[in-house]
Amino acid sequence: GEIVTLLGANGAGKTTTLRTISGLLRPSAGRVVFEGRPIDQMPAHEVLGIGIGHVPEGRRVFPRMSVQENLEMGAYQRKGGNKQMMERVFALFPVLLERKSQDGGTLSGGEQQMLAIGRALMSKPRLLLLDEPSLGLAPIFVERIFDIIRQINEQGTSILLVEQNALMALDHAHRGYVLETGRIVLADSAAALKTNEQVRKTYLGET
Repeated sequence: GEIVTLLGANGAGKTTTLRTISGLLRPSAGRVVFEGRPIDQMPAHEVLGIGIGHVPEGRRVFPRMSVQENLEMGAYQRKGGNKQMMERVFALFPVLLERKSQDGGTLSGGEQQMLAIGRALMSKPRLLLLDEPSLGLAPIFVERIFDIIRQINEQGTSILLVEQNALMALDHAHRGYVLETGRIVLADSAAALKTNEQVRKTYLGET
């Protein structure tokens, strides 16, 4: 039920962690367990089917498919209820309703990020993995994206967030972990991490 953030420098293993959870990679050691069930040997489509959605870095929308078709692709495994989920996505992202017949590749970067999140929500995930949702976005879109992330969480979806904007991530998360070369070196509440001297120097740009 929380927003949990992974912090770390480039190459620390944040994206690899998300890709391993979602079945795109296999762990070399250890296990991935979701709701008491080992999932590290599941193919990605089965991981999606048990309730884990993944919004990859770079958005990866289908550029020559309409906004509505992109959203429908997110629900390809679900049987029924797609109209209600589409309505929920359009309520969160009214601009997507305005552009539902427009090709995904013609949207702005912020709108494509909204489409990528909306597409993941169409599978009705209980856990949503978000990889760099603010990357390359103008500040006004960053604020909007994080407001929507909070709304998604308040509506009952757990979120695991990878985000280079550490201050924004910690402002919205409940808990956080700091990764260095694939290992967790710090774990605490987001509020405590914001006041941690090492985190402030390394990730928040303070001297």
